[in-house]
Amino acid sequence: MIDLLAMTGAPAQERQTHYLLEEVIRAAQGRPAFPVAVAWPLSAVSFAGAVEAAEAGIIYPLFIGPEQKLKEIAASLNFDIASCEVVEARDEVDAAAKAVDLCRVGRANALMKGSLHTDVFMHSALKKDAGLRTSRRISHVFVLEAPLYDRTLFITDAAINIYPALEDKVDILQNAIELAHVLGVAEPRTAILSAVETVSPKIISTIDAAALCKMADRGQITGAILDGPLAFDTAVNAEAARVKHLKSPVAGVADIFLVPDLESGNMLAKQLEYLGGARLAGIVLGASVPIILTSRADSSESRVASCAIASALIADKQ
Repeated sequence: MIDLLAMTGAPAQERQTHYLLEEVIRAAQGRPAFPVAVAWPLSAVSFAGAVEAAEAGIIYPLFIGPEQKLKEIAASLNFDIASCEVVEARDEVDAAAKAVDLCRVGRANALMKGSLHTDVFMHSALKKDAGLRTSRRISHVFVLEAPLYDRTLFITDAAINIYPALEDKVDILQNAIELAHVLGVAEPRTAILSAVETVSPKIISTIDAAALCKMADRGQITGAILDGPLAFDTAVNAEAARVKHLKSPVAGVADIFLVPDLESGNMLAKQLEYLGGARLAGIVLGASVPIILTSRADSSESRVASCAIASALIADKQ
């Protein structure tokens, strides 16, 4: 049988053991539980995620939705909802608005998406006069641990900004860098992803990558080592970079992936999760409170880890 790995000179990859998400959860359990406005958790998974985070001592959930339905879901999970506050809401829009209001007035320290649609949820959070905006652009980061990669990955933005312009990417990148700092990565190596490693006027993401790297040189982006454009293979595999004669301080050791647009980032994260066996959590940054934005298909484990990341962000500001 032909050994394709031997032919290419590529080393055999081994499954990696990751501990960052576990460490983040343990640290969160050592802090006081913080109140979270949970908007419309009307599926067993979304409700269970909040419950498990509560039972782990990480959050105190404020459930927003139809009280009778919430009681039925709680009963099916053998959870005593009487120990939690319930805010009545007639529909998804009403629940999202009330959850945001709880954060605005300080009754909740974080906002958490239940089983409602993301666009409905984020519409309330992003309202100019009644939302959670700050001077920083809001963006999403996946914190992801892949079995065949020895570093925790921060993938951004795969959920909020559809086709970010260069000035948007500055905030998106700075948000991710600051999150990495909070989670213990002192100087994250950041790969600005594209399809190629050379700058081409035909591929806008390569021009943005070159500009962002120069902005980092000039101190407009701080706290990380940047390189780009980098293709995905060279970002995660030093051997691929060697074969391509690419010298880079980021190649093979990237911590942060800045993707060109939402579509590519979303597909990348979900491919790593569903085909690569990666574990992930998600958080929205740049708002006045952390926003725990999970997919309706996410596991309760992912929701607990996302709550723990929110706890770390809250503790960092105190």
